[in-house]
Amino acid sequence: MKLIVQNLATEYQDEGTGPVILFLHGWKDTLHSFDALVPLLSKSHRLIRLDLPGFGNTEITKQPWTLDDYITFVVDFIQKLNLDVEVLVGHSFGGRIAIKGLATKQLHPKKCILIAAAGIAKKQTGRNVMLSGVAKIGKVITSLPILRAQQHALRKKLYQSIGSDYFAAGSLKETFLNVVKDDLSGYAQQLSLPTLLIWGTDDDQTPLHDGKRLADMIAGSEFKILDHTGHFVHREKAQEVAQLIQHFL
Repeated sequence: MKLIVQNLATEYQDEGTGPVILFLHGWKDTLHSFDALVPLLSKSHRLIRLDLPGFGNTEITKQPWTLDDYITFVVDFIQKLNLDVEVLVGHSFGGRIAIKGLATKQLHPKKCILIAAAGIAKKQTGRNVMLSGVAKIGKVITSLPILRAQQHALRKKLYQSIGSDYFAAGSLKETFLNVVKDDLSGYAQQLSLPTLLIWGTDDDQTPLHDGKRLADMIAGSEFKILDHTGHFVHREKAQEVAQLIQHFL
């Protein structure tokens, strides 16, 4: 399905009937990230999934965006479809949108589910200073004529050395830098709605100890851990994740 939101052709899926669950996917991902959950939850809920701008089949923005821009986009999407969102689900980057959108009172679900959510996953201030520095150094070094032939490989090694998605961001590089610079710890501490956090023990992108930190910040939250599961826990163990969600709801 297509819908125009903020002059961007936006891809979304609308399945099932009942209270609305809105799903927000992670960075470099699409609405299909949640495909395995659809048959398990659509009998009791209306499931809305969308490709965020720059991902999947939704148009990319003309200018770099910030996290606030993505929040505003989700708000406008909700209004465009006249949705009464019962539950907001955010995976990874989608969790960033959920945490700040909820804390700033722009998003108003009754419950929230964070799956391997990003936002406080590392010491963001130091990491992002380093990331910004590496990006600038990489640009200077690889612009030297003698190294121009190896430009692509050198940049890739620089960015991979700090475990960053920056190199893979393509035309969204500046947007990526804007998004990851926000430390959402303070926003997480402001959340008061019922919140379920789901994490995999083997998550190497938003590690388990960061999930525990986030759970400690959100008063009254539930923290569920699935063994031998990575960052895409909702794909790897869809049945177990669906059961956790159904029990929480």
